[in-house]
Amino acid sequence: MMPISGTAVRRCVALASLALTAGFAFSCASVNNLGQNLGPLEPADLCKCTPLDQGIEYRHGEKHVPIPTMPPEEVTIDTIYSWPQNDPGSLDPPRTGVELQVFHVAVAFVQEVSLNSEDCDIHVEISETADKTARRVIVETPVDSEYCSARQNLQAQLAKHGVKLDPTHGGELPQALPADVVGLAFLDFDHNAIGLGRGSAQVGTLWEIHPAIVNLAP
Repeated sequence: MMPISGTAVRRCVALASLALTAGFAFSCASVNNLGQNLGPLEPADLCKCTPLDQGIEYRHGEKHVPIPTMPPEEVTIDTIYSWPQNDPGSLDPPRTGVELQVFHVAVAFVQEVSLNSEDCDIHVEISETADKTARRVIVETPVDSEYCSARQNLQAQLAKHGVKLDPTHGGELPQALPADVVGLAFLDFDHNAIGLGRGSAQVGTLWEIHPAIVNLAP
């Protein structure tokens, strides 16, 4: 795995320091596995969540985009793990290459789901099998208005399985749930390089599907 360059990391840390000095909550990335410490500040309606990071997260503009209308390419989690993780060389690189393609993950199991109250994205970890030790990929559904129905649908689907998703509920599921995922590929940065967590120990790639729409199997 090739980490993001030291220069990019230093820029991220510098921006974090400036943001905290100004009184803003900063997130270099959109992943905070549970985030319950901030949850009570947000309403239960997932479409009314207000981001606390003020849009200064890592590659904010590249994450908050509509999913293009194009035929999706079928992909597996094993294939996603094979994609090269190249250093983009800057803090806010534009989407290029595989990141411009819409992908469909037909075989996926939701292992974890939570709401990140810093950027209001729904954070989901999927694996290729239901095994709790299987390697995972992060997929995220942004707070942007075009994803409101997708967020509410996932919340309702989870509720049918006895799983509550809101600002104060979420996390590792007791049992993996089969799902279908469509969205854009996205290369995140190496959180470990600056001492931040990025999902569970089973997440071993910087590649995500972000933005993404997740539907549980009927």
